[in-house]
Amino acid sequence: MMRADRRAPTNRAAIAFLTVALSACASPERPTADLVLLDGNVITVDADDRIAEAVAIQDRRIVAVGTSAEIAAWIGDDTRSVDLAGRTVTPGLLDAHAHFNRGGADRLYVVDLSYPRVESVSDIVDTVRARVANAEPGGWVRGRGWDEGKLAELRYVYAEDLDAVAPEHPVWLTHTMGHYGVANSRALELAGITRDTPDPPGGTIDRLSDGEPSGVLKESAQGLVSDLIPAHSDEQVREGMAALADALNAEGMTGVKDPGISERAWDAYQRVLEEGDLSVRVFALWRGGGSVDDTRELIERIRDSARPYESTGDDHVISGGVKLYIDGSGGARTAWLYDEWNRERTEIDLGNYGYPTTDPDVIREQIRLLHDAGIHVSVHSIGDRAIDWTVDSFWEALEANPTNGLRHGIIHANIPTAHAIERMATMQARFDAAYPEPSPTFTWWIGDTYAGNFGPERSLRLNPFQTFLENGIRWASGSDYSVTPFAARYGIWASVARETLLGVYGPNPYGLDEAVDVRTALRSFTIWTARQMFLEDAIGSIEVGKYADLAVWDRDWYSIPTAELADAVCVMTIFNGEVVYERP
Repeated sequence: MMRADRRAPTNRAAIAFLTVALSACASPERPTADLVLLDGNVITVDADDRIAEAVAIQDRRIVAVGTSAEIAAWIGDDTRSVDLAGRTVTPGLLDAHAHFNRGGADRLYVVDLSYPRVESVSDIVDTVRARVANAEPGGWVRGRGWDEGKLAELRYVYAEDLDAVAPEHPVWLTHTMGHYGVANSRALELAGITRDTPDPPGGTIDRLSDGEPSGVLKESAQGLVSDLIPAHSDEQVREGMAALADALNAEGMTGVKDPGISERAWDAYQRVLEEGDLSVRVFALWRGGGSVDDTRELIERIRDSARPYESTGDDHVISGGVKLYIDGSGGARTAWLYDEWNRERTEIDLGNYGYPTTDPDVIREQIRLLHDAGIHVSVHSIGDRAIDWTVDSFWEALEANPTNGLRHGIIHANIPTAHAIERMATMQARFDAAYPEPSPTFTWWIGDTYAGNFGPERSLRLNPFQTFLENGIRWASGSDYSVTPFAARYGIWASVARETLLGVYGPNPYGLDEAVDVRTALRSFTIWTARQMFLEDAIGSIEVGKYADLAVWDRDWYSIPTAELADAVCVMTIFNGEVVYERP
């Protein structure tokens, strides 16, 4: 028997009516607002997608939404009044998948190898040379963000490229997708990797034609080198979190879902929160581990805290659930497919179907354990075969224990089959579960590499947003930062444009049949992501009673040409009723 939904809806209509009544009443006892925004274009993203002119904020919450004349009645002696001069207000933008705790420190302390800072292998070599010159003797040199699809040579970086400039310093350069990287010969030596080293379970040691390691390590093989590198200090992690929160605010962003955290990251969140430096809401997923025993141990630790459908009274940092991995990457060609991978768009990578990075039967049991414990779980699933396995695992868990409202997610969900789409639609309707959590910017920032690897047919069904809509499927969009840039405006644009960064295989290798309009794209970065953070009653739209998490923009999202969406400029961000960013 299906259990009742775990969250009771708020009667917003009654609250809105009461607020309007208060606005109309000129009683001197009526409270005044702390902040009002007037004469703007307020995109509410409510159920009717209404457009208003003004907003009043008091004690962290939205207390009125309406015309400028109505909202002016909330102005008192201590009210800050902002004339928007026609500018657009949206809910604060949310990111359903951003590696916030790790990405913040990397952003400050790891060499940036992203485009356009580097455009060729020689640029990468020059950057490593400069870092080696300032490194301690024998110290590690770390970089992140390279992508062969953006390099002039359109190839991997190899150990031999790095050895001439770093013969004594171990070097580890992580690919932008995070699923592979390259080590120089000194790092391979420290890791004990030779031509005789076997591939570890769930990983690949890339090899040259003579059998020698090329330096490129994929999936779990990365750990052979990366586990040797000293971790960021606690202070560096906290500093990175605070700085990244500020950077998100400057892009009109006020919340993220951070996947795969550790106890150390959770403690860092508490410290940054206590210090008042966390101006975003964080919904954290714990790292689920690679074995059933890992999951059982985790459940015992988080069972009482990871219940977001039962409010803990803290809507700032939420212990939300668990993240699992079933496969790898579209860039490394390690995601688990039914048909062989492509290379350079039309060639076939013979014999390569990718692979599960965790035993599929283990994943299925982990999902069942978490589901039965009442814990939300999202599973990294990129390949079509991996996605099918994930949704079928959800299906089995729900058939055996029909719990409603856990909102299990399919992270990335790159190229779902018709079978997966049908099951997602059914599970969303029946159980409030099986929500895709895609990254629209994959078609842009890593789109040239993806188009070459997925090939002409599979590319057309990457991020099938229009098909989702036609089947009644909602999704929550994210950046997967630092795989792609974190600014949500890029994801909104990419959902509509589906263009690649450099056009290596033409401007639209993904076609436009799966594009959606800007209204839908904006919902996927606001109210639909708020649902996946179990905060749809608190954030994600501009409605009375919700937290005042808002962004002010220099242009109207709903009227500008598609090309201008990516260039929208945030001029003010409000979090918890406080202005946390103002453009100079």
